[in-house]
Amino acid sequence: MIARVCERVLRAKLRTFPVILVIGPRQCGKTTLVRKVLPGWKYLDLERTSDLQSLSLDPEKYLESHPSRLIFDECHRLPSLFPLMRGAVDADRRPGRFVLTGSINPFLVKEVTESLTGRVGIVSMTPLLAGELADKPAWLSERWFWGGFPPVFDVSRAGDKADWLDAYLIALSERDLPRLRPRIPPTRALKLLQMLAHVHGGILNASEVAGSLGVSHTIMSRYLDALEGTFVIRRLQPFFENVGKRLVKSPKLYVRDTGLLHRLSGLAGPADLESWPRRGASWEGFVIEELATRAAVEVPGAAAYFWRTRAGGETDLILAAGLRKAAVEIKSASSCDVHGLRGLRECMKDLGLKSGYLVYRGRDRMALTGGIRLMPWREILRPGFTRGLLRG
Repeated sequence: MIARVCERVLRAKLRTFPVILVIGPRQCGKTTLVRKVLPGWKYLDLERTSDLQSLSLDPEKYLESHPSRLIFDECHRLPSLFPLMRGAVDADRRPGRFVLTGSINPFLVKEVTESLTGRVGIVSMTPLLAGELADKPAWLSERWFWGGFPPVFDVSRAGDKADWLDAYLIALSERDLPRLRPRIPPTRALKLLQMLAHVHGGILNASEVAGSLGVSHTIMSRYLDALEGTFVIRRLQPFFENVGKRLVKSPKLYVRDTGLLHRLSGLAGPADLESWPRRGASWEGFVIEELATRAAVEVPGAAAYFWRTRAGGETDLILAAGLRKAAVEIKSASSCDVHGLRGLRECMKDLGLKSGYLVYRGRDRMALTGGIRLMPWREILRPGFTRGLLRG
């Protein structure tokens, strides 16, 4: 079984909080992780009619007869459970009593935390990271193109992988997104996803996307909130520190799973990447997702940003935790162009950084002039890598 980086986060939360909420997109491995960590616990899948009915008949009595060691999978199906759980927890504050999982509802965290303030710890989970596949070379080699959803790796044929991703997108646009508030109609949902795939890696102009989709800016803002809450997109915010500098203030947008990005963009297989004009943006998003997710686990309080001036200076990724910062430029080439680092050097000067990092697809590791370190992308897969970045 693949070791997940968030497993130790889950174990730590179990020692601290009475209730733990594990959130992430559908099919990312939440149930597998929870049942691996808690093999002796009673498990209820609330998307299974029999389990939902069993609990719905008298949830308060059910909690009384099962006071701990309970897993509620897809808990958004029964939100009335959360206030009842608060009463049970207040009567017994032992840590590690209940585990909830949820995926499609971006308002789930709000509902759970409002009902269980101070009683719940949250574990965010993603599809498989490249670092989690480091000991599976065949899977790792496919991770960039096909994304990280575990079922993709259960089949070997490219056509079967493509079919699974297409089915996932259909379920997302025809079932999951139309359930949200605000409701995104199925035909509009798929079109929106395809439009955002074309924005991937670029500055987000929400008004422009709204106009192309034929909705108001306000509705588009809510749609984007819903897509971010369902882990489909990441809006990478700009980093501000030097208030006297003219910096870009709009976020950059990324489709978080590169497998979904490539299917939405019409790519059939890995060979299509070689001639695809957005190949560099895809690789950039792949590395950003890896580093941002790992940093959130490895460094308490870490957050991810980008840096760009209105004059055109740019650095792809800033990792920040308190006063510690790391600037990372990302290149999809397997060779290094040392003349294309003006933006990184400007960023380092602006933020007062002695070191900067260039992650690329080659094999050589070396120190360049001006404190820049050239780093093969496979190095970022090492456990604790982001912790080392933020130490400098």
